[in-house]
Amino acid sequence: MMCFCATVVSQTVRSYSNEFLNIGVDAAALGMSNAVVAGTQDVNAGYWNPAGLTQLEDNQISLMHASYFANIANYDYIAFAKPLDDLSAMGLSIIRFGVDDILNTTQLIDEQGNIDYNRISLFSTADYAVTFSYARALPLDGLNLGVNAKVVRRVIGDFANSWGFGLDVGLQWKKNNWDFGVMARDISTTVNAWSIDEEEFATISAAVEGQNQEVPETREITIPKLQMGLGRKWIFSYDYSLRAEIDLNVRFTQTNDFFSSSSLSATPAVGFEFGYAELVYVRGGVGNFQELTSLDNSSTIGFQPNIGVGFEYKGIHVDYALTDIGDQSAAIYSNVFSVTLDWGLFR
Repeated sequence: MMCFCATVVSQTVRSYSNEFLNIGVDAAALGMSNAVVAGTQDVNAGYWNPAGLTQLEDNQISLMHASYFANIANYDYIAFAKPLDDLSAMGLSIIRFGVDDILNTTQLIDEQGNIDYNRISLFSTADYAVTFSYARALPLDGLNLGVNAKVVRRVIGDFANSWGFGLDVGLQWKKNNWDFGVMARDISTTVNAWSIDEEEFATISAAVEGQNQEVPETREITIPKLQMGLGRKWIFSYDYSLRAEIDLNVRFTQTNDFFSSSSLSATPAVGFEFGYAELVYVRGGVGNFQELTSLDNSSTIGFQPNIGVGFEYKGIHVDYALTDIGDQSAAIYSNVFSVTLDWGLFR
C-alpha cells in the first residue's frame, strides 16, 4: 500500500524541510565534502555562495547528474552565470530531484475484495528549484556580496503539489591567499504552500484499512541555516597548488548533528584540493558528522568521507566525486559526475 503525507490547515516548522536543496552540486565541491563556501568562484557559486560569482572572468555553464538509492532517484542540475561588468555578475540554476514510475497500489483491491493488478497505476514525485543569483563587489577591497532568490516547486503525482519562495545571502572576503565566506540560506524562511487534492486523499485514506488520516497542513516552513568557511591556497614550485578549507554548518533547530542543543545544531566539514599545472586535481574531505542511534539504543558518531578527481583543459572542466566512502554515515552515497564549460568554447 502507498501512503503519503505532505505538510495543511496551519503552518509547520520542520527541522528537515526542502532537504533536496542541501545535497549539493558540482562534483568538485562534493569531492571536498562541500567545504567550499569561502573559496567557490565559478558558475556553481550560485548554489554554494553567490558572492563568489564576482570572480567570473567569462560566461560559464555547468551540468551535473547523479543517481541515488540504486538508481531509484535522479538528481539533475544545470546552471549558467555571466559577469555583468567589472563589479557584478548574475546566475541562473535549476535543480530537479525526482523518483519516477512509482507504483500506486491504493486501488489494487476492488469493491468485492478481489486483487486486480490492472488497477495499479504509476506516478512520479519530484522537487524542483529555480534560483536567480546576483553578486557585486563592495567598496571594501576583497569583500563581495551575493543574493539568491529561489522558487521551489514540489509535486507528488496528482495528489499534492506546492510552491515556495525564499532568499539566500552570501558574503566572501579575500585577503592575499586567505578566503572567508558566510552563506545564510533561507534567510527569509522559505515557505512552501501545499495544495492537496482532497478527493485523491480521501481515496488513499479509505484504501488504508483501519486508518482515518486527517488532511495534513498546507504551509511548511524551512528555517534559516548558516554556513561559515575559512580557506587558504598555497602555491609550490609554480605548478603545484594546495587549497584547504574548513566549514561549519549551523541549523537553528535540534537535529542529530555532532553539536546539538534544543535551539541550535552544528557540524563541521573539511576539504582539500591538490592541483598540478591547473590541469589535474585530486580532492578529498570529510563532513556530515552526526550522532547515529543503533537498534540497541547505543550511539555512535557517523561521518562522511569523500574523494574526487578533476581535469581542466582549454575551458573544459570534468569532475568526479565518490561520496560516503565505506558507508561511514547514514548519508546518501553515490558516484557523481559534472561538467563545467567556459563560454569561450562556443564562440
